[in-house]
Amino acid sequence: MMRAACAQLQVFSKTRLWHVWPLLLALLMSGCASRDIATRDAPIDADGLSIERAMILANAQQALGTPYRFGGNSADGLDCSGLVEMAYRAAGIRVPRTAHDQFRQLPQVDEARPGDLLFFGSGRKATHVGIYQGDRQMIHAPGRGREVVSVPLDIDYWQNRFLGAAGPAP
Repeated sequence: MMRAACAQLQVFSKTRLWHVWPLLLALLMSGCASRDIATRDAPIDADGLSIERAMILANAQQALGTPYRFGGNSADGLDCSGLVEMAYRAAGIRVPRTAHDQFRQLPQVDEARPGDLLFFGSGRKATHVGIYQGDRQMIHAPGRGREVVSVPLDIDYWQNRFLGAAGPAP
């Protein structure tokens, strides 16, 4: 009798596993998926961008080609959060100094609009920030030995490290 019960349990387990396998695979795959960088570009009309956002973008674009300097937040040299601080300061908006503090303290948004901040890192620690330019492009200070550049967001590197977006500008 014990053998019959064990055999019946094995058949039941194999049958159940066969039905559950697609669900288990879907759960496993979702754990590997990264957050999508959702964006919403402003329409090209009078209501498109606030003056603050226009100023942030103009200052970030003027910084293109500026050399990277760790801790820098001026035209002499910029790091990623220094670029954000400089561009926002020119628009009259104060932001925290580091990428992680910006990520923790600024209001999160579901969709980045031009002038919003995009945060990257691992876990819940933001180690990099850029300014969303529109058209799925980001202006950022990439690191030592490089200059402030505009890059596309639709590459795996950014998709895999994306933590979220913040919108401190009106």
